[in-house]
Amino acid sequence: MRISKIGNMQKQTLSKNQKIIFDLIDKSAEPLKAYSILFNVQKKGIKAPLQVYRALDKLVEMGKIHKIESRNAFIACHNSSCQVAKATAFSICELCEKVTEISNLGLSKYLAKFKDKNGMKYSKYNLEFFGLCKKCMPK
Repeated sequence: MRISKIGNMQKQTLSKNQKIIFDLIDKSAEPLKAYSILFNVQKKGIKAPLQVYRALDKLVEMGKIHKIESRNAFIACHNSSCQVAKATAFSICELCEKVTEISNLGLSKYLAKFKDKNGMKYSKYNLEFFGLCKKCMPK
């Protein structure tokens, strides 16, 4: 089966397990942990944790999903210009735990040129910013 990523990304072939897992993550309103995914896909023939982890690894590699490291959970990518292998940034609400992928050209340009005090230039990053979303901010 072929599905295409939102935007102008090339079509990528997904295996049956990848498609089942991607559809579950894509329809979820919140990031999902691997064992939650396993629980939800067992009726569809995916029984072993290794099957889930292999599919998750491949989906991350393809740029279909991202891993939220601090939550050890996965979220679908809805950013057509995303360069998942190099650069991801998320805002995470500390109250409701809503996760949003940040697509900010200024931030991307800054980080692409950033060097630390030792002169190290970074080839990839995964940033997570914590705060309060509009809905959770005190009025």
